Amino acid sequence: QAQLVESGGGLVQPGGSLRLSCVVSGITLDEYDIGWFRQAPGKEREGVSCIGRTDGTTYYKPSLEGRFNISRHNAKNTVYLQLNSLKPEDTAEYFCAADQRGWLRLCLLGDYAHRGRGTQVTVSS
Repeated sequence: QAQLVESGGGLVQPGGSLRLSCVVSGITLDEYDIGWFRQAPGKEREGVSCIGRTDGTTYYKPSLEGRFNISRHNAKNTVYLQLNSLKPEDTAEYFCAADQRGWLRLCLLGDYAHRGRGTQVTVSS
């Protein structure tokens, strides 16, 4: 049974950084595209970033590119999301998800087979 567990969230001041981790078990990580999503209270879920399983192609929500960085370490069954220059509007629950039908579909349609429970990121002074 697939299990995705996020960690690394917390309270950070504006301008700060966090590194989120998504540890995957029960599936073979290199067979899946992985995406990070976020949802703030009262707002729709949005795809933050995705990384492809074959060549590591990355996608970022255009407004976030340059501040966030996604990477994967298949041997550690872990996908990371580095969050830099955080802003209050980045406050949300972040979760990772896995699917095999393509990273573009994953990120733009939010269509996934497996997801984690999420980790809270709060940006506040």
